Amino acid sequence: MIGKGSSISSTLAALRYGNNPEKEAEQVYSYLIVGNTAEEITEEFRAVQTLNQNCERNTLSFVLSPTVTDGAQMNTEDLGKLTKAFIQHMKLQERQAVAYVHRDKEHTHIHLYINRIDLNGKAYKDSFIGKQSQLAAEHTAKEMGIQTIKDVQYQRHLELSSIRSELQKAHKQTIGQERAKELQTYINRMQEKQITVIPVINKSKELQGFRFEYKGQSLKGSEVHRSMSASNLLKSISRQKSVAIGGRTIPIAPSLVKAIAKKALKLVINKGIGI
Repeated sequence: MIGKGSSISSTLAALRYGNNPEKEAEQVYSYLIVGNTAEEITEEFRAVQTLNQNCERNTLSFVLSPTVTDGAQMNTEDLGKLTKAFIQHMKLQERQAVAYVHRDKEHTHIHLYINRIDLNGKAYKDSFIGKQSQLAAEHTAKEMGIQTIKDVQYQRHLELSSIRSELQKAHKQTIGQERAKELQTYINRMQEKQITVIPVINKSKELQGFRFEYKGQSLKGSEVHRSMSASNLLKSISRQKSVAIGGRTIPIAPSLVKAIAKKALKLVINKGIGI
């Protein structure tokens, strides 16, 4: 679960978005609120906000996003409990609040709006509210027994580690075959292993790198392994200032040509030292 928060001044616009029927919006939580429409709730917020004329960004806006899997399994009651728990961890439980769930996309998420001004006219301190939202979301997720952002990051790390390993193995096997004199040959051989090599072309229409698409992931070559960076890959295949891809000749970016030349020179020096 991810939590994001900020202070806003456009209360009415935010509430209209939160309660938008096109987003399949459904109210999952409200406190000290009587009205139903965005206009009615805004007026209720403003009645309290008049107690503090110095605060301009007087509404707090939060987005709470469980993972796709967790969100799909949570009903309206569950989402209400989640919202209430988050509010308590943020220590905002004594303020006007309303929350809506949006289910118009695969990723179920909650838009929560809280009056920054309490019934005594005191403004909630919003310093580091973004970080506070993340921590409150993590505590809430643990309390609700759903995945935290750290759980998601760790799972993604494991998945990417496996994919990186498979990509590097395929790269080694491809390079280890009879040396390809053209980049297109390397690309074709990788495609046979269900790996799509995508040349990255800059605004000057020069080749400046490569991305590797595999099992729904897209990674830069250098993110997979240093041996798969653009300079190392081209050094292994071709040291020309242009490459032929898909029947077109594409110039290599000067910075990349320089990097290839440096690595080639270093290789020659190292061999000389070895001799």
